[in-house]
Amino acid sequence: MNAPAAAPHIVLIMTDQQRADLSARSGFPLDTTPFLDQLASRGTDFQRGYTSSPLCVPARVSLLTGRFPSAHRVTQNSTPDAATYDRDLLDVLSEAGYHRVFAGKPHMHRGPEDFDAYRGPYFHTDGPDANPEHEAFDQWLDDLDHGVSHEPTPFPLEASLPYRIVSDAVDELAEADPTRPTFLWVSFPEPHNPYQVPEPYFSMFPPDQIPERVHGPDVARAKGGHWAWLQELIEEKRPGYDDERARYRANYCGQLRLLDDQVRRLMEHVWATLGDDVVVIMVSDHGDYVAEYGLQRKGAGMPEVLMRIPFFFSGGPVASSRRRELVSIVDVLPTVAELVGSAIPDGVTGRSLAPLLRDEDLTSTEFDDIYAERGFGGLTYGADERPPLHFPYEGRRFDELNTVTQSGRSRMLRRGDLKLIVHSDGSGELYDLAADPTEVDNRFDDPRYAGPRSELLWRMAQWMLRAQDELPRGVYTPKRAPHNWVFGEPGERGALL
Repeated sequence: MNAPAAAPHIVLIMTDQQRADLSARSGFPLDTTPFLDQLASRGTDFQRGYTSSPLCVPARVSLLTGRFPSAHRVTQNSTPDAATYDRDLLDVLSEAGYHRVFAGKPHMHRGPEDFDAYRGPYFHTDGPDANPEHEAFDQWLDDLDHGVSHEPTPFPLEASLPYRIVSDAVDELAEADPTRPTFLWVSFPEPHNPYQVPEPYFSMFPPDQIPERVHGPDVARAKGGHWAWLQELIEEKRPGYDDERARYRANYCGQLRLLDDQVRRLMEHVWATLGDDVVVIMVSDHGDYVAEYGLQRKGAGMPEVLMRIPFFFSGGPVASSRRRELVSIVDVLPTVAELVGSAIPDGVTGRSLAPLLRDEDLTSTEFDDIYAERGFGGLTYGADERPPLHFPYEGRRFDELNTVTQSGRSRMLRRGDLKLIVHSDGSGELYDLAADPTEVDNRFDDPRYAGPRSELLWRMAQWMLRAQDELPRGVYTPKRAPHNWVFGEPGERGALL
């Protein structure tokens, strides 16, 4: 199938482990991403964008398939081959006649053979380049053991993974077929750990100028369960690690600016090569504690710092607006399908955001709440248990995504300023984010929140029904709503709270 005459070029920019709230456009006092903020201001900036899961591979498979992990079956980083779907983003774009280019970190169920051009794989401590300086840099990264560098990275900017990935993307664009629309996916491993950055970025945000976190390790211990288990494990393996937080936070902000400059470099070349008719999609797979709760990276729970992600569309037919609707990474596939004139594939749970990109006024309740999932299943390991892990308990090495922290199942729903999380061990959490944005005061058993809790549980049940896999197709023909929207008008049963 050939693409429509008006099919736009599409650039998907993806980062790994980027918090949504550490940019000037989100109210952060430091200007970490000036170019991305400018790009977002020229497009539709979703200020309440969420991941489907606070893990790399499940979230990335959700982006490609438009399905939540319980449907696409990938609930761990180690199981991308389990991905279950009818047609995903690459299939839709291939059928629409797109030349598909990938550069960067994959961590998904698709590989080089699924693209027309592929540069990678890059991960957090290495890339495919055989350049001796690049190999030395990669070894230096690996030796950091996903830790924090207290000195500027002793290699030039050109050795950094973002610079190399953009260079690869630029090279591949030169080979693109000018008669076909291009889909370019540039996937950066950063600002994921190890936390390091070269000059001038190392000195750009001095540690004493970084706003202090709200809560320390005492909150993780007070939360108990996986939170306490993870905090105690890291402290045991790397005593005093929390004392590094100022440098870690400064490196993180510097890495954001480095990424921003590389995205600018990328887009200047894209516009010079492909012209102005380019739709840019920017998203991250999940967030990072950035020292909140005395934790680094990710692993325990579903707090906003992990679940909310930067998410915007810009360019081409996209209107300039800042939207407050609750949207998800699963919405990327159906949105792109509508933009290129293709049908939304079977089994997709995500919703096309195309009407929102046109800045249409909405009366539907479709975007009044959002849902997400966590956990690989089984019983939930307790804070005192020490089951076998994929790394030893002794020594400095650890992985925050492990047998304990990912055990059991959790489901999350945010509606307005209320956030509900239910766990398969029978426990629950309910937070009023307006009064308690860092989710410290659990109101699940508070009688004053009994009514809202009941309504949120009802809405979560509707989302869990929606997320249930409807594949494979049989002889019956499902009824599909326009834009794949399910919830109706105000006043209907779906309009709660």
